Amino acid sequence: MRVAVVSGGEPGHVFPAIALCLRLIEAGEQPTLFTVGPWVAAAIEAGIPVPRLTGLPLADAGGREDLGRWQHERAAAMATALVPWIARARPDLVVCDVLAPGGGLAAELLGVPWVKLSPHPLYEPSRGLPPVGSGLAVGTGIAGRVRDSLLRAATGRSVRLGVRQRARARVGLGLAARDPGPVARMIATLPALEVARPDWPGNARVVGPLLWEPTRAVLAPPPGDAPLVLVSASTAAAGAVGVAEATLEALGGMGVRAVVCTFGAPPAGLPSWARAGLGRQDVLLRQASVVVGGGGHGVLAKALLAGVPMVVVPGGGDQWELANRAARQGSAVIVRPPGAETLRAAVSRVLGEPGFAAAAARAACLDGVWDPVRVCREAVTGALA
Repeated sequence: MRVAVVSGGEPGHVFPAIALCLRLIEAGEQPTLFTVGPWVAAAIEAGIPVPRLTGLPLADAGGREDLGRWQHERAAAMATALVPWIARARPDLVVCDVLAPGGGLAAELLGVPWVKLSPHPLYEPSRGLPPVGSGLAVGTGIAGRVRDSLLRAATGRSVRLGVRQRARARVGLGLAARDPGPVARMIATLPALEVARPDWPGNARVVGPLLWEPTRAVLAPPPGDAPLVLVSASTAAAGAVGVAEATLEALGGMGVRAVVCTFGAPPAGLPSWARAGLGRQDVLLRQASVVVGGGGHGVLAKALLAGVPMVVVPGGGDQWELANRAARQGSAVIVRPPGAETLRAAVSRVLGEPGFAAAAARAACLDGVWDPVRVCREAVTGALA
């Protein structure tokens, strides 16, 4: 089975795409990754075919008055540019990341079935949930249901506008105005981070997190047996800034060790009980007692799979939603905005209350998840049921 996997270049989206490609290769399938950005070379080094794409409309959204319209028009332009590239791979299936909708449109133009990959929980609007991004639990009682109805009404206009804008973009490509959607949806998250909804799509399958370590380097923590705090700097453009520095200030005098994992320059003036750099988080998590991070899905899923609770400092995007889901599940404490005193209190609380680690261990459960390779195969054969 030949699979074209289309992804944007941000770590939170290209890393799961790389992980999926490696799973497909391990299962004897033939993926080709279509992406751009700094991780192309790393994907090629990992053994994944990645064409060096040219001619893509890569202008950013800066200064756009109607961002929604621009996103749909850009997706259509991206589809047109991707069609000849994907056609060369002769795929049986296209898997398209949620932030690369041009891949799905290109698949339609080529007459190839496609699957939508959500590298996080399902974020599509629901008639039974408050708007995603609010961080709110489902309202209970009359007051709660009224609240959720009002919030959905407030966002419904934007949702309907987006549907019309997408329809115009589709017609411009020669496709039907009504979007038939993907043949399947792969939801690459932990069941513990999903929420029940009355309108769960019949073709959606939770496949568990798709995780990939972007380095082979192993970062040794400071010596000793004091609790280890893993600090993960956010890779998201909307992530909170200054988290590593504030956390190191907060941890001073607490009798802990710390490792700061970062793609960028490490914080200056590291104390003797801290280390910083680029290293495999999966290795460090085997020793960590708590993680402090921005709450992006990647680090949150890694921490929970390892049974390690978190102090979450959420930025924008979906980090607020994820932080609140983890806090309700019992495996995280939210700190916003970051400050030395609040971070110190939060880390002390997580280290001192065993219930957080117990909740993280429960969240690691993968019972009932689907094999993503099986989802791809059944999407091709039409056996998905």
